[in-house]
Amino acid sequence: MVAVVLVVLGILGLAYGGFSYTSETHKADVGSLHLSVDETKHVNIPVWAGIGAIVLGGVLLVTGRKR
Repeated sequence: MVAVVLVVLGILGLAYGGFSYTSETHKADVGSLHLSVDETKHVNIPVWAGIGAIVLGGVLLVTGRKR
């Protein structure tokens, strides 16, 4: 199960190159007025990490069947 998840995550990492998420930052509270800012941040996934996840997942698949 872990091997399949690693292979899928590796393929997704190579296909998309990263992911984005939004975090809300509170900037000011003045009485009943609340000001906030939504910041979108992008996290890059290195190519070597995607390839490594695919290789590790493949190794786990092969060695798991031998037992």
